[in-house]
Amino acid sequence: MSDRQLVIFEDSQPKRSLTPPPLETGATLAELAGAYSGCRKCGLCENRRSVVFGEGNPGARLMLVGEGPGQVEDETGRPFVGPAGQLLDRILAAVGFAREEVYIANVVKCRPPGNRLPLPNEVAACLPHLIKQIEIIKPPILVCLGALSAQALIDREARITRIRGQWVERRGRRIMPTFHPAALLRDETKKRPVWEDFKAIRAAYDALATQR
Repeated sequence: MSDRQLVIFEDSQPKRSLTPPPLETGATLAELAGAYSGCRKCGLCENRRSVVFGEGNPGARLMLVGEGPGQVEDETGRPFVGPAGQLLDRILAAVGFAREEVYIANVVKCRPPGNRLPLPNEVAACLPHLIKQIEIIKPPILVCLGALSAQALIDREARITRIRGQWVERRGRRIMPTFHPAALLRDETKKRPVWEDFKAIRAAYDALATQR
């Protein structure tokens, strides 16, 4: 990890507050999922089949955050189970992670029409849900899959081609932005950079054991 740049973005940015309303003491992921199962805070609720809340280990030390569910995810209610999700599973397995070991979610929980990118108002409506998930899980390592995830959790002006592969420290957590698996399906030249990113993620994860 020493050969990778550590970038620190100040938490005092005036652009947007990522602080959600306080969690109730002892809140669980199941309780949070239930609270938002009927969410109607934005127009994405009109055509959804499922609220794709997230899944995985509730005590995960590694959490991956994508952009929004696609058609297969909307049909199944599970994140990253379509072609991009299958590729993500293979990437995780290649660096020694089982899907059940990590937690996977998206910035928005309902499918945007035609799998378009979520609009700013949709992100703003759903981001508090994601922040609450993160606060409950408390993962020391976060992975932003794609530009929109990096913009939501790091800096809204972030460009994934510029910050990809650079560690970001935010509120005591390390964040790695990398390309979304769907981008790899469209452009195979992105596979090598993502492989390098996930090797660095694995190394950071392994280092956690020495910090106990």
